[in-house]
Amino acid sequence: MPSVLDVGNCDPDHAAIRAMLTRHFRAEVRRVMFVEEALAALQEREFALVLVNRRIFADDSDGMELIRRMKADPALAALPVMLVSNYPDAQAAAVAAGAEPGFGKAALNAPQTLARIAAHLPQQSAGAA
Repeated sequence: MPSVLDVGNCDPDHAAIRAMLTRHFRAEVRRVMFVEEALAALQEREFALVLVNRRIFADDSDGMELIRRMKADPALAALPVMLVSNYPDAQAAAVAAGAEPGFGKAALNAPQTLARIAAHLPQQSAGAA
């Protein structure tokens, strides 16, 4: 089963993201709280998608740092990463840095969000949801 790495989201947001992913997609979700922890996890196992919060909840660091470092690393550059942010300017900066178009928490279950994620994860069958 494909894995998603959720980076830097607080408990309620992580729970909402996990619920959305497991409701609509066949994927397991692993959570980490720091950029260095995410980079280590990416070396340990394969992920189909990385979701990173704009502001890392645990230390208020910039989630863009993970995107920049992933895209600068030849071993990680092709791995899809999306920014989780409601701010259009933050989304534009993430895409300019090489991320896939992401989504905000306010649009977590929006059709556009689900379509973006479906490009990287297999969807649940109609009977499994």
